[in-house]
Amino acid sequence: MIAGLRSPVLHWTGALPVMAVVLLALTWGRSLPLALIVLVSCFLAGAVLAAVHHAEVIAHRVGEPFGSLVLAVAVTIIEVALIVTLMADGGEKSAALARDTVFAAVMITCNGIVGLCLLAGSLQRKVAVFNAEGTGAALAAVTTVAGLSLVLPTFTTSTPGPRFSTPQLIFAALAALVLYGLFVTTQTVRHRDYFLPVTTSGEVISGTDHADPPSARTAMASLGLLALALVAVVGLAKAVSPAIEAGVIAAGLPSSVVGIAIALLVLLPETIAAVRAARRDRVQTSLNLGLGSAMASIGLTIPAVALATVWLPVPLVLGLGASHMVLLALTVTVGTLTVIPGRATPLQGGVHLALLAAYIVLAVSP
Repeated sequence: MIAGLRSPVLHWTGALPVMAVVLLALTWGRSLPLALIVLVSCFLAGAVLAAVHHAEVIAHRVGEPFGSLVLAVAVTIIEVALIVTLMADGGEKSAALARDTVFAAVMITCNGIVGLCLLAGSLQRKVAVFNAEGTGAALAAVTTVAGLSLVLPTFTTSTPGPRFSTPQLIFAALAALVLYGLFVTTQTVRHRDYFLPVTTSGEVISGTDHADPPSARTAMASLGLLALALVAVVGLAKAVSPAIEAGVIAAGLPSSVVGIAIALLVLLPETIAAVRAARRDRVQTSLNLGLGSAMASIGLTIPAVALATVWLPVPLVLGLGASHMVLLALTVTVGTLTVIPGRATPLQGGVHLALLAAYIVLAVSP
């Protein structure tokens, strides 16, 4: 579980985020040779593991479902910074970067994280059990915000191309913010019990794990180190992004693959944390992380990027293409059928992972 809950500053997970930030400062804005790219990639992986550890410490202190929000919101804030930075530097070819990254985040969370967690939970206990009320509410919120932000722009006629006009973009941004606020309120205040883990008999598990919660001082130290680790993750990811883009171009792949790479890097901490929770028979916690991350990714990223268009030199392209809309519709349909029973077998996990695989294949070979 959480490594002894001792002071995070004295643990390797305390030293590594600091070292990663120092490396980020030394390499920022520079063209990196191959040896440095390898070194940066190693520290990037270490920062991801450190972020997972500190997120688990904080989650253990505050309990569910508050703990699931910590990593989701923190990662999304950093994701926004990365998207805006790359759009500011990337010119016209980055106009669809926000759309590609957000949609990749939705597919990775709703199919990748959810599929892996259902598979891990069901293989552990034969049947993965979760709360259908809370999970269904989260899926409904994700579906609505994704439809308003990523599907509607393809069919509007006020502005040429799959783009919103300014009034439409303001509405979509405000709707995303309001729905995200309602989602968080529902999850943490009014219907908190809908998002707590349940036993195989359907009883809510309101207590924490067997280990004593960390002290407030330890949790605050972990919060600061989590912030450092996430800054390092995104900063180092930006440092290696030119190598990623060069590799994508050299391989003759579509530019949307860059958005997938960004989403995979940013969501890696949440994926690891979610799978660990599923293996501890806390499938609901895993689903909170997966669907909560999808909701945060759309509900916070779209408004932030919409605001950033005031000074960004490129237009904001949000509308999905036909194949991506089909994949989104399949994801929503399969997700609904998965949620309704409140329990899942390895089959459901495999179906979600198949949809993610289809998305990646079509992204590489449209």
